[in-house]
Amino acid sequence: MDEPAQPIPRVPAFQQYEFDNAYDEMFAADGSTRAHYQDIYDLLIRLTPEEYQRRKTAADITFLNQGITFTVYGHEDGTEKIFPYDLIPRIITRAEWDTIERGLTQRITALNLFLKDIYFDGHILNDGIVPREMIYTCKHYRRQMKGVAVPNDVYTAVTGTDIVRDETGQFVVLEDNLRVPSGVSYMLANRHLMKYVFPRIFGAYGVRPIDDYGQRLLATLRSLAPRRREDPTIVLLTPGVYNSAYFEHTYLARQMGIQLVEGRDLLVHDNVLYMRTTAGLKRVDVIYRRVDDDFLDPLVFRSDSILGVAGLLNVYRAGNVALANAIGTGIADDKAIYSYVPEIIRYYLGEDAILPNVETYRLNEPKSLDYVLKNIDKLVVKAVGESGGYGMLIGPHSTKAEQEEFARRVIADPRNYIAQPTLALSRAPCLFDSGVEARVIDLRPYILYDGDKVTIVPGGLTRVALRRGSLVVNSSQGGGSKDTWVLNN
Repeated sequence: MDEPAQPIPRVPAFQQYEFDNAYDEMFAADGSTRAHYQDIYDLLIRLTPEEYQRRKTAADITFLNQGITFTVYGHEDGTEKIFPYDLIPRIITRAEWDTIERGLTQRITALNLFLKDIYFDGHILNDGIVPREMIYTCKHYRRQMKGVAVPNDVYTAVTGTDIVRDETGQFVVLEDNLRVPSGVSYMLANRHLMKYVFPRIFGAYGVRPIDDYGQRLLATLRSLAPRRREDPTIVLLTPGVYNSAYFEHTYLARQMGIQLVEGRDLLVHDNVLYMRTTAGLKRVDVIYRRVDDDFLDPLVFRSDSILGVAGLLNVYRAGNVALANAIGTGIADDKAIYSYVPEIIRYYLGEDAILPNVETYRLNEPKSLDYVLKNIDKLVVKAVGESGGYGMLIGPHSTKAEQEEFARRVIADPRNYIAQPTLALSRAPCLFDSGVEARVIDLRPYILYDGDKVTIVPGGLTRVALRRGSLVVNSSQGGGSKDTWVLNN
């Protein structure tokens, strides 16, 4: 793609704005402002430094008062940080969102069918679409779930799928998050912030609402409750106050009006799960769990876990409690399994993927391994089970020593790694003290599935690599977020 022209006019607020070959969300290739960003552009060129600072201070105070924070481990200056944010919204047109929505509905439907098949008949393995050894060597495969029926056949009631734009402007799926996807509270907080800081322009844009997410999530969880439980008790299971996403756990429990519990608040008796309350024991029917599989039941998984509940798996097997998400869904989070999703969609639905994957090299295949080792300085290499930007080498941004060290890790355990081209991810305008600058972004929409229908919140969490030149959007590594506006028209 030719390098785009500079925006016209070249106004002071955009003096630091730089273009490259990536797709720009605000500006077309000829330098003109995209129609759906025009009003935002007009606002930015009128915004004085004093007015920007006033609104930024108001936003900071709002986040502080609400306790909107995340935890960074290993920092001597304290762990609690205000979640970094940007005041310029990311805007998605109705037509663009329709494509995303159809693609994600297709994807989550196929992945649920895939997970049920894996834990029951294994047709896709018998037919050789996905190699059997890829499943059984996946660290998230749970043999204890073999033949265990889950409510409504729903393995993934809540999903957060990461989507990026390539240099052509096409949306592609970067990875799936089916275990305990996080970040939705920041999506909701960003929306509240934008309504407060820029109420006039927000009202003029015709943005689709997201405020009912908590009630939609509650309805999804309620649909999973064991039969004959007319008024099910639903709880949110948190690892506790020291978890990096604890703010989100408290936020969502409050939004849904349900109890926030830790493992020590629960007990199992006669294959039924109970919660300790001041009025005595109360039966629990559904757990929205924010605890990884390994820590859920010390009698089955990690015996040193104090975060889960002894005997929980037996209650689950007996059908006396529902878990969202189901145990063992991490198979579909594995980045090597991710590379098979287009084939998985074709196998179960007979359709081509609406949202394509990023080209992926599976390093347990000798030809791919050889190519990646020879080109490691040009590729992104990822550990299949890591998240948050960890366990990853960005070849063009790495040193020779880092490349050699990563190559040694890959050779020692090729099944544990995949590689992808270094994408020119799309850029969006972000507001800094120096003016407006372009930064790399991605998008994590949130998908709810109850077995009958797929519900996708119109928008999602747009994450931003706030550090200049960075490709990493994770908050623990210098990233932040911005509000995502999906337009009605």
